[in-house]
Amino acid sequence: MARKFFVGGNWKCNGTAEEVKKIVNTLNEAQVPSQDVVEVVVSPPYVFLPLVKSTLRSDFFVAAQNCWVKKGGAYTGEVSAEMLVNLDIPWVILGHSERRAILNESNEFVGDKVAYALAQGLKVIACVGETLEEREAGSTMDVVAAQTKAIAERVSNWSNVVIAYEPVWAIGTGKVASPAQAQEVHDELRKWLAKNVSADVAATTRIIYGGSVNGGNCKELGGQADVDGFLVGGASLKPEFIDIIKAAEVKKSA
Repeated sequence: MARKFFVGGNWKCNGTAEEVKKIVNTLNEAQVPSQDVVEVVVSPPYVFLPLVKSTLRSDFFVAAQNCWVKKGGAYTGEVSAEMLVNLDIPWVILGHSERRAILNESNEFVGDKVAYALAQGLKVIACVGETLEEREAGSTMDVVAAQTKAIAERVSNWSNVVIAYEPVWAIGTGKVASPAQAQEVHDELRKWLAKNVSADVAATTRIIYGGSVNGGNCKELGGQADVDGFLVGGASLKPEFIDIIKAAEVKKSA
């Protein structure tokens, strides 16, 4: 079974209500490949989730950028998986490198979050990736495997998981992993899943790439055998996000 191309737009901590309306209008007017070719998910900040959910075209879906690790309660400032489910938000991004680095979210904490969100019925974009120091030390796969292992130890059903490989050194820096570098890690990750989870999970789980993806590099990246789509940062706030969605066509013609 072919893996359906997946394009996620992570808006991060950006936007005003007016700007969000403009982005949604641009997306709503766009001519993009059909849902059987590409799955599109956009992730606005929490405060704009209801606005985007209520105005976005029905063939695109909405994701939160994070959620709490267990049931809600006395956790000031947190948003629980249950609340997202209550708002009919189907997806959540977990373990983004910015949260791992700035908020010190450990592999185990991210693994717990993924397991809890899935148990509540959310679909998860789980992020993994190495820093520049780790890549230069030759430990890319050790790092990515440890991050994935913390998820695999807690998750039995992978049907609602998308893995986003985001080399930290390529996020927002303009440095992009070459298509060959991206393919190499995606291939190794898939082999890791085959060995440590199952051949079926390895074959069906989508592994998407994130890190300075733009309209200019998306087709070549998307054409790699084990690159199943993208998690787009800055470019998801711009009209070129449409071009990135259209890169799904490279798989259809392959």
